[in-house]
Amino acid sequence: MKITNKVISTVILISAIFMATNATAKEPIVVVKTDYGVIKIKLYNETPKHRDNFLKLAREGFYNGLLFHRIIKEFMIQGGDPESKNAPASKQLGAGDNGYTIPAEFTYPLHYHKKGALAAARTGDAVNPTKASSGCQFYIVEGKKYTDSDLTRIEQSKKNQAMQKAFYMLKNKHLAEIKLMMQNKDQEGLQNLQNQLISEADSIASSDSASYTMPEQMRKDYKEIGGTPFLDGDYTVFGEVVEGMDVIDKIAAVDTDANDRPLKDIKMKVTVEE
Repeated sequence: MKITNKVISTVILISAIFMATNATAKEPIVVVKTDYGVIKIKLYNETPKHRDNFLKLAREGFYNGLLFHRIIKEFMIQGGDPESKNAPASKQLGAGDNGYTIPAEFTYPLHYHKKGALAAARTGDAVNPTKASSGCQFYIVEGKKYTDSDLTRIEQSKKNQAMQKAFYMLKNKHLAEIKLMMQNKDQEGLQNLQNQLISEADSIASSDSASYTMPEQMRKDYKEIGGTPFLDGDYTVFGEVVEGMDVIDKIAAVDTDANDRPLKDIKMKVTVEE
C-alpha cells in the first residue's frame, strides 16, 4: 500500500484529536502538604465548577497557611476558612468565606461520601435551600464503617425525608380545600385528604428511589472502607484522596477543643500537580 502525504496528515490529525480528548478527560491532582504528611487528591471532571474553583484558588496560593480548623474523629477534617490564617488560639473558626458560593453539583450515586472523599462545606438549609457550596471551605471524609442494617436505616431515613418534602408540597396545593374543611369542622374529610396525600407522597418518593438507594459498590465501600453516607445528596463531593489516606487518620486523631479546633494548629499548603 502506498502511503501518501494525505494519509499521513489524516493519521496525525486523528492522533492529535485523540490526545486532546485524553488530556481533557484527565482528572487534575492537587497536593496538600501538612506537618503530618502529604495528601494527594484527584478532582472530578463531573463537577467542573468545583474542580475549576479549587484549582484556581490552589494556583493563587489561597490555601497556603490556612488551617484544618475543624476536626471530628470518624467524621471529617475541614479547612479553607480564610480567617484561620494566623488566627489566635482562642478564636472560633468556620464562618469565613471568600465572597461567593458555588452552585451544587450533585453526582450521586456516581460520587459519594466514602472515606477519602473531598467535599464542599456550606451553610445550612434554612439560609441555603439550594445547598450551594462555600467558595473556599472544604472537608475530607474519614468516616467509619457501617453494617448492612445501618445502611438500610439510612436509606429509609432519606426516603422518609423525600416523602415529607413531597407531602408538604402536595399539602400547599390543597391549602384552600384544607381551610374550608377546617372551617366546616369536617374531620372525616381532613383525615381522608391526609391519607390521600400520604399515599401520593409515598408514590413520589418511591419513583425517585435512585436518589437514596445505595448501589452494590457503594454499600461495599461504606462497609469495607467507611465514610459518611448520611451526607450524600446534601453536600457536593468533587474529588477523592488517591495518596495519603494515613495522613487523614493522623490528623483526625489529634486533640481538639470544645469547638473541634485542634489544640495545635495544622497548617496546609495546597498546590496543583502540573
